[in-house]
Amino acid sequence: MPVILQDFEFSPYQRLQEYEEQCCKPGESGATVNFIGSLRDMHEGSPVEAMTIECYPDMALQEIEQVCEESAKQWQIHHFLVMHRYGRVEPGDALVLVAIWSTHRQQAFDACRYIIHHLKHKAPFWKQEHHGDNNRWLESNTNDEGVGQC
Repeated sequence: MPVILQDFEFSPYQRLQEYEEQCCKPGESGATVNFIGSLRDMHEGSPVEAMTIECYPDMALQEIEQVCEESAKQWQIHHFLVMHRYGRVEPGDALVLVAIWSTHRQQAFDACRYIIHHLKHKAPFWKQEHHGDNNRWLESNTNDEGVGQC
């Protein structure tokens, strides 16, 4: 059950297909839930030209692996795949992929929501938006209240 951090672009749909072909047994899972997050070209009314995501890869990897292990204890997960970009990202580029394979859809949805919530609010990533000559560090991520508590 891999967690992958990388500083270069990836195709989330290609990675999903490769992982499923290589690691998942046909018929094992009744549900697959995927979340793919991409960089928007606007934030709070300002055009976004790019974003730089900083992290300590070893520290971030350890943190994300821990939350994935916690989710596997709470829900019946057969497989998961988590990918997160760092470095310079352009609008439209995939930032994050969370994929869960489980027996039932509710288990897969809950585990996916738990992991992405953790990534957005607790994982050690620092994000700087680039707006032409003006750059700004983001203090927090987009509010996802009402989505469900983890």
